Amino acid sequence: MSVRVAVVGAAGRMGSTVCGAVHADPELELVAAVDTHHAGLDLRTVAKVDAPLTVSSGLEALVDAGAEVVVDFTVLEASREVLAFAAEHGIHAVVGTTGFTDEDLDRFRRTFTRSNCLIAPNFAIGAVLMMRFAELAAPWFETAEVIELHHDQKVDAPSGTAMRTVERMAAASSTWAPDPTTNEVVPGARGGKGPGDIPVHSVRLRGLVAHQEVLLGTTGQSLTIRHDSYDRSSFMPGVVLAVKEIPNHPGLTIGLDPLLGM
Repeated sequence: MSVRVAVVGAAGRMGSTVCGAVHADPELELVAAVDTHHAGLDLRTVAKVDAPLTVSSGLEALVDAGAEVVVDFTVLEASREVLAFAAEHGIHAVVGTTGFTDEDLDRFRRTFTRSNCLIAPNFAIGAVLMMRFAELAAPWFETAEVIELHHDQKVDAPSGTAMRTVERMAAASSTWAPDPTTNEVVPGARGGKGPGDIPVHSVRLRGLVAHQEVLLGTTGQSLTIRHDSYDRSSFMPGVVLAVKEIPNHPGLTIGLDPLLGM
């Protein structure tokens, strides 16, 4: 029996790609598409689906369609509403929106009792491995910096992936050398400081999708760990995996790592 899936933000770039991936998987069934700004649109005009499905404006469409899992790639305020609705109605949630506060996460832990929620800063399996490799390498190096590069429509900086990376690196090692810089000719030239005072640099450039480099250095050597997503299709195996696995992970799960056995 196929899993009944709804997508919120269905007419956006990520949302429409998710719709196509769900529709293409024989174990999943796309039953609802929600997008406030594109209500009434035939989803076939923006997504790779060959069956008629009209985009709805409200979250009630999830209940009307009997959705078991909702996938959300919207913006922070909208995503908070989606998750409140999903928790209230016992619908599992798979979320790619970033920027949630600790208070948000505590609330999700309290409210997702009838269904489960997975929030991941990055659904590309290669990016998940990049974060894990950086975490493993951290204790063996004294200095590190993270450079994340994204398309010019991304509104938040640093990215959720970059912040999650430095959080894990800082937790893995507490012996980072101090920044020697005493004079910033251009304010901010050394980037922002994340956990462990690890510098994080954000690039926003037309033509990019999602890319990140983790640079680590110690005496006489350096290590560079880089991941590149050239197309949004790179995120779809992780999204599909999360949709299928979310019923087996009670409460709130952060990141794809538990689904990959890491």
